[in-house]
Amino acid sequence: MGKMIFVNLPVHDLRKSTSFYEAVGGTKNPQFSDDASSCMVFSEAIHVMLLTHDKYKAFSQRPIADAHKTSAALIALTVEDRTMVDSIVDLAAATGGVADPNPKQDHGFMYGRSYEDPDGNVWEIIWMAAAA
Repeated sequence: MGKMIFVNLPVHDLRKSTSFYEAVGGTKNPQFSDDASSCMVFSEAIHVMLLTHDKYKAFSQRPIADAHKTSAALIALTVEDRTMVDSIVDLAAATGGVADPNPKQDHGFMYGRSYEDPDGNVWEIIWMAAAA
């Protein structure tokens, strides 16, 4: 089996966050989900674990940051083309997120935009030309 990544995010409202992540392309895996977590699958290698604050606290003794006020990480996800970048960011904004909390990037060979999820976590959606 190849390497996989699991991004673990604390969320205020599990149902709302699950719906949001489904809208931007994730698929809920019921095998690894329960009343305190949703495993959102973006590919065979990329999973996002949405965890209630109580469940998240079982994994970390550190205080949970307010991602609306502080930045601890920028998570970037590549997509197949420029149109898909815009489409995903627009879907995020239409389903409770915020479009473009960071400036758009257009370098010709690379195009990117970002969105903020309902809990303030920032995702960058990026297209890069294969030749670059």
